[in-house]
Amino acid sequence: MTSHHEQPSRERFTAYYGLPTAPWDIGRPQRAFVEAGDRIGGRVLDCGCGTGDLAIWLAGRGQAVTGVDFLAGPLGAARDKARRAGVTVNFLEMDAAAVGEIPERFDSVTDCGLFHSFDDAARGAYVAALRRLLEPGARVFILCMSTDEPGEQGPRRLSEPELRAAFADGFTVESIEPARFEVVPGIAGAEFSPGGARALFATLRRV
Repeated sequence: MTSHHEQPSRERFTAYYGLPTAPWDIGRPQRAFVEAGDRIGGRVLDCGCGTGDLAIWLAGRGQAVTGVDFLAGPLGAARDKARRAGVTVNFLEMDAAAVGEIPERFDSVTDCGLFHSFDDAARGAYVAALRRLLEPGARVFILCMSTDEPGEQGPRRLSEPELRAAFADGFTVESIEPARFEVVPGIAGAEFSPGGARALFATLRRV
């Protein structure tokens, strides 16, 4: 994971996916999304899907799911996982800021650990893309690292006011709750609070 003061890069994420296991690749959906499962309805776009665990879990629940990531390697792993699981997910290679150009309509967007990786400019471009993509009533579910997590290693932390400010234009905040972001134990650079890094789980609705 990146230092708190560094921004993500294709090379850095490629290096992490070159490890036997990327720190965030826990082999199952993060608990916050499982607990919110009944609220994640309709056609779902999973942004920053990585190797596909959340997208595949949602597809297994009967959702029509599209997963996007900017790296070909994890997308290949995701397609293999989906085949083994016997589910269909439309995996696309693209930058997050390009999702506004997807011609499909979506009822829900899931973002597990993507939003906290952006610098300010990329954050604004991503939110603008979601505004273009989503019709009123669609929901965005975001799990991101919280400023409550001590230290500076790992991805950039976000506070609740920062989340609210980022989505002030075109969205209403339905809820922001404390959560945990689990990582694979024993990987250097991924040592966080016991039970998982302190996180925020936000539900936002397009207005």
